[in-house]
Amino acid sequence: MTGGDISFYGALALGALYGAGFCYREKSLPGLVIKTGSTALLALWAFLAGGPLLLVAALAFSSLGDLFLALKGEAWLKPGMAAFFLAHVAYMILFWGLGADDRTLLVLVAQIVLVFGGAAFLRWLSPSLGEMRIPVFAYTGVILMMGVAALNLPPVLWPVTLGALMFIASDVILSLQLFRKPADVPAGTLSSLAVWGLYFCGQALITWGLLAALA
Repeated sequence: MTGGDISFYGALALGALYGAGFCYREKSLPGLVIKTGSTALLALWAFLAGGPLLLVAALAFSSLGDLFLALKGEAWLKPGMAAFFLAHVAYMILFWGLGADDRTLLVLVAQIVLVFGGAAFLRWLSPSLGEMRIPVFAYTGVILMMGVAALNLPPVLWPVTLGALMFIASDVILSLQLFRKPADVPAGTLSSLAVWGLYFCGQALITWGLLAALA
């Protein structure tokens, strides 16, 4: 078994463990280590497999974002968002470079729906953002551009497109937890499982899809 294989299976094991026993509970040191380690191992897998440096960078920034968001206190939210902002920038550049030359009508319609849907959601969410308004607007802009780029990927990279859309869906649910849920109400178990499941599986699909297609 190669180092890449160990990293891959290790990432899946930690991702499953965090989902099964930690994502819906109070933040803790074991949860932080497991959560951060799962995406860090995806980054290591991409690196050892000779994946694009932008993929490795996106996963590394994601792992850093996981670290910040696993820490207690609202002070870590902005650094976490900044790390994920950089991850989405790396994904966006990578996806645009791999995009299909000819954009079909279906892809164009999907891109328009994504952008206008995201803008409508952001407008609905904005009254609840407070001082986070500008960071959330900037973050939403870059993740929508990442999604637009992912929708234009060639059919062989469908796992990457699906993974990117799952990542976006995870962020939508997370934003509802952060900005629409009353501060004294804990996040629900199902919504926490949805956030983590969509996020981690999305990242794993992106990584696997790119490595398989570019091998």
